[in-house]
Amino acid sequence: MRALIARLFTRAEPVVSEAAVRDAASFAALHGASFRRGWTEDEFERLLAERSVIAHQARNGRALAGFILSRIASGEAEILSVAVDRSRRGRGLARRLLELHLRRLAGLAVATVFLEVDDDNVPAQRLYARAGFREVGRRAGYYPRPSGSAGAALVLRRDL
Repeated sequence: MRALIARLFTRAEPVVSEAAVRDAASFAALHGASFRRGWTEDEFERLLAERSVIAHQARNGRALAGFILSRIASGEAEILSVAVDRSRRGRGLARRLLELHLRRLAGLAVATVFLEVDDDNVPAQRLYARAGFREVGRRAGYYPRPSGSAGAALVLRRDL
């Protein structure tokens, strides 16, 4: 009886897998809920259809819990976006997605990975620092703020 009750109240860990064009609508919905300017379903469809783009997702059943998306060119990759549903944040899901994604990129002979992160996004900066990313540049005035000002984008790099 205890085992049954425990199963009823225990949240299953999301299943992590590769994503495809059919996931564009759920990616767009999560991206829109996660960022000031969300990308459209059309934008995700185009990205997910590109041969140079790889994406991973985490799902609880049919519900998207998170995703990560990169574009590869000439032995380098740029992580274009990472998003985790608000209800799943702070539980290591972004770390799981990032680790899997980096392993997949290494398997595709990617030597260097870049990304940009808002200088206000301290949790993301911690995630990337723990994963071995280091700041290699800064773009002032890159991310618009609701106040009308703009924050810097930190350019990060990791060699695989």
